[in-house]
Amino acid sequence: MYARLVADDGARDELPPAVARAVPANATRQVGGLALQGAGDLVVDPKTVLAWLLGAVGAPAVVAGLLVPVRESGSMLPQAALVPWLRRKAVRKRVWVAGELGQFVAVVAIAVLAATTTGAVAGWGVLAALGAFALARSVTSIASKDVMGRTVPAGQRGQLNGWASVASGGVAVTLGLGLRLLGDGGTTDATALAILIGGGAVTWLLAAGVFARIVEAPEPVEDADEAPGALATAVRLLRHDRPFRSFVVARTLLLVSALTPPFVVTLASRQGGGGLAGLGPFVLGSGIASLLGGRLWGRAADRSSRRVMVAAAVIATTATLAFLAALQVPTLRDTAWLYPAVYLVLALAHTGTRIGRKTYVVDLADGNRRTEYVAVSNAAMGLLLLATGALSSAVAGFGPAAALLLLSALGVAAVPAGLRLPEVSGERAARR
Repeated sequence: MYARLVADDGARDELPPAVARAVPANATRQVGGLALQGAGDLVVDPKTVLAWLLGAVGAPAVVAGLLVPVRESGSMLPQAALVPWLRRKAVRKRVWVAGELGQFVAVVAIAVLAATTTGAVAGWGVLAALGAFALARSVTSIASKDVMGRTVPAGQRGQLNGWASVASGGVAVTLGLGLRLLGDGGTTDATALAILIGGGAVTWLLAAGVFARIVEAPEPVEDADEAPGALATAVRLLRHDRPFRSFVVARTLLLVSALTPPFVVTLASRQGGGGLAGLGPFVLGSGIASLLGGRLWGRAADRSSRRVMVAAAVIATTATLAFLAALQVPTLRDTAWLYPAVYLVLALAHTGTRIGRKTYVVDLADGNRRTEYVAVSNAAMGLLLLATGALSSAVAGFGPAAALLLLSALGVAAVPAGLRLPEVSGERAARR
């Protein structure tokens, strides 16, 4: 399977001998585990499934507006504080497994709440469980990139992320088609969504079992008293490490592909797209984007993850501006296919953004410096996401078009910011 999935140039000198021999098994396990995790993410997506669920249980509207910030910021903000603790772990796959188990428990709680509660209790309960899920995800996020950097050589990491997206995209296509064909065409069913979410929880349990079998060599750890504090580490990196600071700025501007889709879904729901059948095209769009973009973006990221991020910014910004123009034409604005089509293009761009930034930060450094980069960049992004999300929500008070214009401006600025980043993927892998 490894030989079919990955273009391998045989360069494994950076890895310990036992890990180098296990690269095919490690790569295949990471694709499988990440694919399982990605499939689970589809059924607790705050932009689609959870938003529909809150509508089905009659939760307050304010809760729906907090889903994306809680999910994204909750998984990013704690990471800088986790760095000193993680740096004292000789084997980090165990941390990854623990995070997967925590996500499993949190998703089970969401499913139980969906099946047994309604109204404000259901809404705030689901939000609290999503917060717990995000905290567990923060542990997984920081550990997973360390493990990938320790067990898979440079030049293959983007391909692994891409194939994982392809696999989870296949699940999304199946799920989207099922919702479209089996949805009841206008009514919502909280029990059906609870069953769906409960089934999705199993993917994290399976992923934990897969990740536990990864071959990872123990590495030297730091003494607790010698490890710098989280705040000191963050300030040092953002102040003195110019390549890393440039990456954080570029990643922030790439939020156009993450924050635009909820506005598209909201506008679609106002056009009468409610019910499980209405949810289907958007889940289907996420799946098609992963299937088409996973391998394409993955191979491209191993050549130049910087250019992948730039290309994703161009696509997302162009799609957003085209969508704004279409909204000004009544015949297009009332066309049902417009919203899923735009969502598909944005999802394709966001797939590129995710694969590009993940590959870039893993290739940017080695060892504990990689741990610091991942944690601090994610924590900084958590704060910036909250600020940007709050700003776009405030601007949306003047109408969704105003928020989309703001996000388009971020996308335009992301292009030169990405082009100024130093190259770390293809060229660095060749030097090694």
